[in-house]
Amino acid sequence: MSEAVMESGAAVEPDGTAGVVNDFARDKQVFGMPWGKAMMWIFLLSDTFIFSCFLVGYMSVRIATTDPWPNPSEVFGLTAFGYDVPLLLIAIMTFVLITSSGTMALAVNMGYRKNRKATFWLMVATAALGATFVGMQAFEWTKLIMEGVRPWENPFGAAQFGSSFFMITGFHGMHVSAGVIYLLVVANRVRNGFYERRGGNYEIVEIAGLYWHFVDLVWVFIFAFFYLW
Repeated sequence: MSEAVMESGAAVEPDGTAGVVNDFARDKQVFGMPWGKAMMWIFLLSDTFIFSCFLVGYMSVRIATTDPWPNPSEVFGLTAFGYDVPLLLIAIMTFVLITSSGTMALAVNMGYRKNRKATFWLMVATAALGATFVGMQAFEWTKLIMEGVRPWENPFGAAQFGSSFFMITGFHGMHVSAGVIYLLVVANRVRNGFYERRGGNYEIVEIAGLYWHFVDLVWVFIFAFFYLW
């Protein structure tokens, strides 16, 4: 491991490659960023590649297919008060998920203020909104399956519609479900004072927030490419 240069009794980081090696060799944090946050960013970057591949594949299939692609406004429409409302459920789902992003941001803010009670309830609210989103997605899946949509066939048009829909929304739904569990675990630790006993560091709340904001951002792209295009 590289030796830090000592000047006036204080440790000064060496420049260049030696500084990089010294930073990594500490096994605690890199470039001033804690390992937990760095690993979350790396995970999110890898997940970005996966979702990008899914969406690019979806667009390629949709452009290449010779069968008519279903009209999302008709496929995902619902009847409310005797009127056919296009994309009603999808609009509500989007509103719920974006709202959860706001409560998560407030939870991070309260965490850094060390307001344990507010952080706990805001994280629970975020998890509840996430669970609501998953519940509505389950209803959407059930409705389409009952109408005959399958990964290998689709009564509304191109057969690739079903496989694209279930693959992309299912993969995203798994992320939201995992996020809900993750938030509840962290919220419970906040409630019972776990982080207070470890020096009052609520950085894990921000790390959980990074994951949740990513899930919300991915949904914006799915909403734009799958439901509006």
